Amino acid sequence: MELTKKGHACVRLTKGDRTLVIDPGGFSEPDAAIGADAILVTHEHPDHFDESRLRAAMEANPAAAIWTLGSVSGQISAAFPGRVHTVGHGDTFSAAGFDVEVHGELHAVIHPDIPRITNVGYVVDGSVFHPGDALTVPDRPVDTLLLPVHAPWSKVAEVIDYLREVRPRQAYDVHDGLLGELGHTVYGRMLGPGGPGVGGAEHTRLTPGTSVPVSAGR
Repeated sequence: MELTKKGHACVRLTKGDRTLVIDPGGFSEPDAAIGADAILVTHEHPDHFDESRLRAAMEANPAAAIWTLGSVSGQISAAFPGRVHTVGHGDTFSAAGFDVEVHGELHAVIHPDIPRITNVGYVVDGSVFHPGDALTVPDRPVDTLLLPVHAPWSKVAEVIDYLREVRPRQAYDVHDGLLGELGHTVYGRMLGPGGPGVGGAEHTRLTPGTSVPVSAGR
């Protein structure tokens, strides 16, 4: 597969002539999901779920479909009849030729006074894991972790410990739309060779629009 980093939490995965897009939200490019054959949405927050971006993709490709959890599918099923599939933790399915596993149930705690919403992560082709807004540790090894590096609900110690626990070979930053260049530099140092250690993972920041090959499942 080829992975392309898009704005904030969105990525595109391409395999042959098939494209899968995860979390084309309001902080991502307006055309982030255009050309997708399958779209996965982790949860309902607007930086991950933007109906206008989904509508543009679904209109551009009448065969495209969306897989997401109930809190999102309940908002968009009527707009795309028969093309929105509801999934939850433990489910497995095929989306446009990609094999997908669903891991996780709840969004990370933002503050004890803010009710937690549902959130799921997706392992694609046994290789790439996007956890959404959670530090879910899947009950299987993953080669490539899409790391939510910066958020109102996390601190760098938690990000480091998460990498140590998941132990991917490679980690690429996502959920980085609120970071400026100084912030990227600080996080890069903390998650790189000069930091306290991330369990052997190779941490890389991809600027939006950059594409890299990703390994097959392990």
